[in-house]
Amino acid sequence: MAAANHTSFRIVKCILVGVEGLEDAHIWLSIPFCSMYIIAVVGNGLLLFIIVKERSLHQPMFLLLAVLAGMDLVFCTTTMPKTLSIFWFDAKEIAFEACVTQMFLIHYIFVAESAILLAMAYDRYVAICNPLQYNTVLTPTRIAKFVVAAAVRAFCLMVSLLILLLRLPFCGPNVLSHTFCEHIGIARLACADISVDNWYGLTVAFLTTGTDTVLIAVSYVLILRAVFRLPSKDARAKALGTCGSHVIVILMFYIPTFFSFFVYRFFVNSMPRAVHILLANIYAIVPPMLNPIIYGVKTKQIRERMALVFLQARKQR
Repeated sequence: MAAANHTSFRIVKCILVGVEGLEDAHIWLSIPFCSMYIIAVVGNGLLLFIIVKERSLHQPMFLLLAVLAGMDLVFCTTTMPKTLSIFWFDAKEIAFEACVTQMFLIHYIFVAESAILLAMAYDRYVAICNPLQYNTVLTPTRIAKFVVAAAVRAFCLMVSLLILLLRLPFCGPNVLSHTFCEHIGIARLACADISVDNWYGLTVAFLTTGTDTVLIAVSYVLILRAVFRLPSKDARAKALGTCGSHVIVILMFYIPTFFSFFVYRFFVNSMPRAVHILLANIYAIVPPMLNPIIYGVKTKQIRERMALVFLQARKQR
């Protein structure tokens, strides 16, 4: 399990134990997680295909949806295949480099996706509160610049996190009580003090996703204030329905994540491990599964284009 160097040992493989305490139920747990993974892959893949294919959907909101769908595909595919292999085949070993790569992708995509959700909240704010300025404020060029900025921000922060992690000596245990690799879980395998890594991780969370969450909340408060000023009841109901579904997705994205984040650091011994691991898997698969439904199927333009694509495919047969 380890390879020797001059003075100590360094981990070459990690062991992911799965859902600790529920090992006998792994097969049963695989059923809902596999089903959600299939829905997420098919839903996001179809959404991405339709937006890229249909030029009429090359508008700011739909371009952001395409970026979100692409990120969701990578996010759930980074975690679920390994999780399912543990459930089905007891394939618990993972190379240390692969574990670190998985950790980097998970946190990178989370930070980048948080910024995309902020951009989508701002898009809805402009569309509802300043509809006459929508086409001048939100142009495809500005959306592209924001997406690049979100990607660069996430990359710089996660590279710093990775450098801090890899400076640690890993010479002891190699067992992770999880179904996938997380930053603090890997850091705890080090035979050295990890206070810097712990506090840097907290700082990154507060300055990025924490700030994004506050700005998203402010956006939706302003949206709700504008909605309740609409003269038409039908318009209010439609806007509330759209915003309500978006808020549900946002809550499903942030709440399990922050809960898992803080439990892993401060309350790891006061909660059953199975609960924490299952919550972490929920944030890894439920938002990618719900996003194409909430943002895609409930959007009229995408529904129409989706129906057209299926109709054309049926005629070709």
